[in-house]
Amino acid sequence: MSNVNSFMLYTKQATACFFTWTCRSDLTAPDAPIIFYGTTCFTMLMFFRVATAWPDLVQHVAKTEELYPNYDNKLTRTCQITCAVVLLLALSEHILSLLSAFAGAIMCFPNKSVYEGFARHFYPWVFNCLPYSPLLGMITQFLHFQSTFIWNFSDLFVICMSYYLTSRLDHVNKKLAAAQGKYLPEIFWKSTREEYCRATQLVRKVDEVISGIVFVSFANNLFFICLQLFNTLEDGIKGNGDCNSRSKKTTPLSGYEAATYFLFSLVYLISRSVAVSLIASQVNTASMVPAPILYDVPSPVYCVEVSIHFDGFLLF
Repeated sequence: MSNVNSFMLYTKQATACFFTWTCRSDLTAPDAPIIFYGTTCFTMLMFFRVATAWPDLVQHVAKTEELYPNYDNKLTRTCQITCAVVLLLALSEHILSLLSAFAGAIMCFPNKSVYEGFARHFYPWVFNCLPYSPLLGMITQFLHFQSTFIWNFSDLFVICMSYYLTSRLDHVNKKLAAAQGKYLPEIFWKSTREEYCRATQLVRKVDEVISGIVFVSFANNLFFICLQLFNTLEDGIKGNGDCNSRSKKTTPLSGYEAATYFLFSLVYLISRSVAVSLIASQVNTASMVPAPILYDVPSPVYCVEVSIHFDGFLLF
């Protein structure tokens, strides 16, 4: 286990150095593919780490659910709706990025076929080094699509795990809220304390498993918000650079494809990052709910179990 922790420490330090390098003043859009695919590989490594720890985590969750069943009917629907909305917006962003690339290909490569121009314009880091072929273009596009999905999925994974942990804590909080100010026997406080301790242990266990994904998710979002803001402001409203002035061909959005994509992507990234932050923070908020309830326990029924519960809350 110490080797795994050491590996995680080194990889996090390396990634922090990597993102420090990306924030240097001369960083431009051509560097973005290196960062995008580099962080995708790192995210895959983090998910591989999660996969190795997943059986133990599932057993821990199953044991908790067996001892303290939580029938939250809204949880599944909330996760499904969130996934549908995020993936639909991600698909829209991806389609706009392809539309922007095809528009750029029409203007920058008027003498090439549409797909060859698209591949050369959208993946210059590949076709500036390798000769063009349709097969290589399709492989590159497939890898790009997979990387985009992994990027969005990491945020969805954090969101859904946060939903579950919040639901688990809320299950205890509802019992405590219903008992606030009431004269209840010691056995009640013992059972709620044990359930709360089990829930907090689950939170710690999940945090140990997915901490790497949470880290790369927030770092990724921060960098690409800055990048899309830079892209939005760099070339003004029509963001196709020099190709605009030397091309007389028309495009579907009359040259505004890049601006539309960058603005939509910027708003989407900011919204998604805020959503991840707020939903993940609900876990901490839910863990703080017992404090005022424990303070409000009537003196005649204040017992050792309440004191232990309060001490456990402070330690969490």
